[in-house]
Amino acid sequence: MTDGWKKTACILCSQNCGILVELDGRHLARVRGDREHPASQGYTCEKALRLDYYQNARGRLTSPLRRRPDGSFEAIGWDTAIREIAERLRALRDAHGGESIFYYGGGGQGNHLGGAYSRATRAALGSTYASNALAQEKTGEFWVDGQLFGKPRCHTSGDFEHAEVAVFVGKNPWQSHGFPRARVTLKSIAADPARALVVIDPRRSETAQIADYHLQVRPGTDAFCLAALLAALVQEDLVDHAFLAQRASGYEAVRDALAGVDVAAYAGKAGLSEQLVRDVALRLARAKSVAILEDLGVQQAPHSTLNSYLEKLLYLLTGNFARRGAMNIHSRFVTLVGGRDGDRATPVTGHRGITGLVPCNVIPDEILTDHPKRFRAMLVESANPAHSLADSPRMREALAALECLVVIDVAMTETARLAHYVLPAASQYEKWEATFFNLEFPENYFQLRAPLLPPLEGTLPEAEIHRRLVRALGALSDDDGASLRAAAREIPTAGRLPYAMAFFAEVATQPRLMPLAPVLLYETLGPTLPDGAAEAAVLWGAAQTCAMSFPESVRRAGFEGDGPALGDQLFEAILTRRSGVTFTVDPFEETFRRIETKDGRIHLEVPALLGEIARLSDENPATRDPAFPFVLSAGERRSSTANTIYRDPAWRKKDGLGALRLSPDDATRLGIVDGGRARITTRAGSAVAVVEITDTMQPGHASLPNGLGLDYPDEAGRPVVHGVAPNELTSSADRDGFAGTPFHKHVRARIEAA
Repeated sequence: MTDGWKKTACILCSQNCGILVELDGRHLARVRGDREHPASQGYTCEKALRLDYYQNARGRLTSPLRRRPDGSFEAIGWDTAIREIAERLRALRDAHGGESIFYYGGGGQGNHLGGAYSRATRAALGSTYASNALAQEKTGEFWVDGQLFGKPRCHTSGDFEHAEVAVFVGKNPWQSHGFPRARVTLKSIAADPARALVVIDPRRSETAQIADYHLQVRPGTDAFCLAALLAALVQEDLVDHAFLAQRASGYEAVRDALAGVDVAAYAGKAGLSEQLVRDVALRLARAKSVAILEDLGVQQAPHSTLNSYLEKLLYLLTGNFARRGAMNIHSRFVTLVGGRDGDRATPVTGHRGITGLVPCNVIPDEILTDHPKRFRAMLVESANPAHSLADSPRMREALAALECLVVIDVAMTETARLAHYVLPAASQYEKWEATFFNLEFPENYFQLRAPLLPPLEGTLPEAEIHRRLVRALGALSDDDGASLRAAAREIPTAGRLPYAMAFFAEVATQPRLMPLAPVLLYETLGPTLPDGAAEAAVLWGAAQTCAMSFPESVRRAGFEGDGPALGDQLFEAILTRRSGVTFTVDPFEETFRRIETKDGRIHLEVPALLGEIARLSDENPATRDPAFPFVLSAGERRSSTANTIYRDPAWRKKDGLGALRLSPDDATRLGIVDGGRARITTRAGSAVAVVEITDTMQPGHASLPNGLGLDYPDEAGRPVVHGVAPNELTSSADRDGFAGTPFHKHVRARIEAA
C-alpha cells in the first residue's frame, strides 16, 4: 500500500468490498479496490468511487436533539439527553414491562457494531421485541432453512466461481452483487461455452442480457415457473436418487406433490413456453454443479416463502449440495439469525416472528391500538422505517403515536423528525466498524475497519452511546466487572488469556451479566486495545464464540490453539490485518456436519408449503384489476441507486430523479414520451415520476428505483425532495402469509400521462 492510502471497505452493499482511500482533509478524495482483501481482491463497482457524498453530506447531526412541544427541536448536551432518555424509558418499562419497548435497526450496510452493543441496552430495559431490514426480505427464506436443515441459521451460499450452472431467481447480481467479485464471475461464466447462466426475472436485467437462459416470467409468477421446473425434474426422473436416499427424507411427499403439476399449464401461467422450462430442467439435471441465488425479486412478491422453498428444492433434488460449485452451509463469525425468541408471536396481532424478528408490515398494528401489550416506545438505530417500510403514511402515524421515540443516526432522517430525542452517531468512516454478512464457503471472511477520520465534533460511536445508556439505566453497579478490570490491567504483561478466564468466570457466577457483556467488554478490554480500538472489544467475544463453534474450521484457516487461546489468536488477527481475515476454511463435506436436524438428514417435506403448490392451479395470475392494471416493482436496484444512507442526490451521475421504467408498448398506448412524466396511482397513494422508456420491461410491468424520495438541504438549508419515495405507494396489508414480508416488487398500480 502506497503512503497516503488507507484501508477500509465500501458500505453500499452486503459485500463490503475492500477499498483503499486517499484523503484530502476530511474528504475521501480517491478510492480504489484493495487487492489484499481476501474476498474482493481489488474488485469494486462504480458506487464506491462516490463515498465522499456520504461522508461529507450536508445535514450531518452534531448535537443531541430534544423535540419541543411545538414539534421543533432544540440542541441539548449529551449528559442531559442520556439522563432524560433513561428516565423516560425506565418509567415505561416499570409501568408496562420491557416488552413495550421495541427496537428497530442494528446496523445499515457494514454498520453493525452498534447493533452488537444495543443488545446490552435492550437487556437493561427488558426489551424483547425487535425488527430490522431482514424482516422485510429474508425471514421467509430463513424459515425454510429451518424446516429443511433444522435451524434458520443453516443458511446456504453458492460457489458461483466454480459452478457449471449459475441460477439467479429475482436477482440481478450485475447491480446488486450478492457474492464476491460478482461482475468478474458473471463475465467468466458467460464467456465459457461449457457453463451456463440461468436468470428468472420479469425484466431483461443486465444479468439476463448475458444469460444463456432467460425465463422472463410474468411479474409475480415465479412460483409457477419454479414448480414447473421441479415437476419436469420429477416427472422425467432427472432427480439425484442416490443423494436423496443417503442424505434426505420426505422425498416421496415432494414427488407426489409435483407429480400432479401440469408443466405446460404452470409454464403458461408464468408466461413461458413449456419447452424452455424443460430445457432448463434438463440443463440443471445434467450439470456437474449448480449454484442458485434468490433475492428480493421473489422475496418481496406473492408466494414469497413458497418461492424460497421451491428454489431450495431445485438444488436439493438435483444433489447440488455439499460440493464444489454447488450450495453449502457456511460458517458464521456471528449469528445473524436464530434469535433467542425463536418464532414467538407478536403481542397484539399474534403474527409469527421468525428468528426473533417482528414482521415489518405489522409494526403499525402493534402500536396503533389500545391493546395493553402494544408497543409504547421505540429505539431506532441506523434505520429509517418512516421511509423504508410499507405504507409510509401509516408508519409515520404509528411513530407519532409512541410515548417515546429515540433515534440514533448520522442525519435528520424522516424517522428522526418524528422522534422525541435524536442522538448523533459518528459516520461509518469515523469509528471502528465491521461487516457481519459473512456468508461465503469454503473460505469465509471478516474485516474490521479502522476509522479514516476522527468523529465529527458532537457525535459519538454507537458503542459509547449504548455504554452511557446502560449505565444511566442502572443495569451495572460500580462493583460489576471488578475482576475484569483487574485482569485487564495485567494484559500488557500477561496477555489476554488470564482476562479470558476472568471473563468466563464472571459471567458463569453472575449470569445476569451475560446480556450486558458488550458493555463490560467495552469498558474493561476496550481500553487495552491498540490504536484506540475500544469499539472492537465486542469482537473478542465473537471470536471466542466462533472458535468454540467451528474450531477445526478456524484451525484450517491457519490459527492454532484450543479454547480461549484459539479465539484470542483469531481476534488478534482481526485487530491487526487491515485488509481482512479468512477466519474459516472448510472441505465441502463439512456442510453435512452443519445440518442441525435431529437425525442429521435434510427434511424435504414441508406440508404447509407442499399444499401451496397444488393450490397454485386455482390461481390465474393473468387476471388484472382494471382499475390497477400494472404491476409496479417498487425499489429496483440500479447503478444510480444505493441504500438510503446516501441523502445527497449529487452522487447520482445519471437518472437523478429515479425514472419510472416503462415498456415501449405501454408508453405508446398511454401517450407518454421518454423523459416525460407519468402519474402512478396505487391503493395506498399517488406520485408523479419522470419516465424512461426501455425494451427491458415487458408490457404491464413498471419499476421505480430504491433509495429515492429522500429530502436533502439546498444551499439555503431548505429541504428538497428528489425522486419518488416508493413506500408512499405500498400497502402494509400486502404481505406474505407465512413470513409477513412485503410485496414491494408486486404493487398493483394505474399509470397515466401526467
